[in-house]
Amino acid sequence: MDAVKYLLVLLPLLAGCQINYLASSGYNQMKLLNARVPIDAALKDPKISDQEKRKLELAQKARAFAENDLHLKPTKNYTSYVKLDRPYVTYVVSAAYKWELKHYQWSYPFVGKMPYKGYFNEEDAKIQEQELQIEGLDTYMRGVSAYSTLGWFNDPLLSSMLRYKDYDLVNTIIHETVHATLYIKGNADFNESLAMFLGNKGAEQYYLKTEGDNSPTLAQIKKDNEDDKIFSKFISEELKDLATWYKDLPPAEHIEEKRMARIQAIQEKFKKEVLPTMHTKNYEKFTTAKLNNARLLVYKTYMQDLADFETLYQQSGKSMQVFIEKCKALEGEKDPAKKLKELIGTKSESELNANIPSAEIQQDQKKKESKIPTH
Repeated sequence: MDAVKYLLVLLPLLAGCQINYLASSGYNQMKLLNARVPIDAALKDPKISDQEKRKLELAQKARAFAENDLHLKPTKNYTSYVKLDRPYVTYVVSAAYKWELKHYQWSYPFVGKMPYKGYFNEEDAKIQEQELQIEGLDTYMRGVSAYSTLGWFNDPLLSSMLRYKDYDLVNTIIHETVHATLYIKGNADFNESLAMFLGNKGAEQYYLKTEGDNSPTLAQIKKDNEDDKIFSKFISEELKDLATWYKDLPPAEHIEEKRMARIQAIQEKFKKEVLPTMHTKNYEKFTTAKLNNARLLVYKTYMQDLADFETLYQQSGKSMQVFIEKCKALEGEKDPAKKLKELIGTKSESELNANIPSAEIQQDQKKKESKIPTH
């Protein structure tokens, strides 16, 4: 029934330049949905290994935890299973402008603009990437093991997801359930950052509940999450600085070597100042990754300003239910990230810049502050 529903939804949209893409996506989505088998049947299948079955059962526990303990939307997602014949379910292409830290975006029915485009066929993704490069854009292509249809269909567990470590699988189930719970049209950065935060926080709470304070898994998750916070703070600041650098750079100085040197400086700073403070090796590859604006903006989508969500969580009394409700209240906002900052009492970068006092006023303020007793 889901497959028929998907086709009926797409039929009126099959027009214009996206006709082939939508038709192909619709066909492959239906093919995927038709390959589903109930989890109970998969657990009895002798062709599925004991290790895979254990992870199928873990996913069910994580799903129940997401709904009952984290107060995410109850769905029938992950109650079925699909065995893929490839390592990734889709291949995603991202693009960005070279001299501006800005996403290249695609428009889609129902979800609005998105900073990436997914393909079920790897070769199709490579062709799209090459076409974007010909247009002079930075690109980044990657395989994806899991994705959400945002509540439109009953998403299955995929064999590509079972390759995750146990706690990463728990994190992913929570992350994707967040998308089914709240997804603000045309705001991919906010949506993914929220899901990233809740996936991390939720996995930590899951293992605290199931294994207790002394759990080695919980200890590892805490280290991973702490490093995510460290990296988020670093990359958020660096991307803001890079955006300003592009804005202030005269067109005459738009030299590719200069741009690459500026990006490499971010990697060098991370290697010298940030990496030594981390608890794991999770971000070591960042020092040697082939970075460009497209890849940097993926970090922005998933990692920027995670501290804002942590502040909201703390202000919610560490109640996940209160936190979720406050996030849902942002659903009608055009700029939910800015509204979140207002909600927690943090000013946005533009507001801070607009309120920087003149040198004369700053000097006057310093004189006043020097007269304030310190004890």
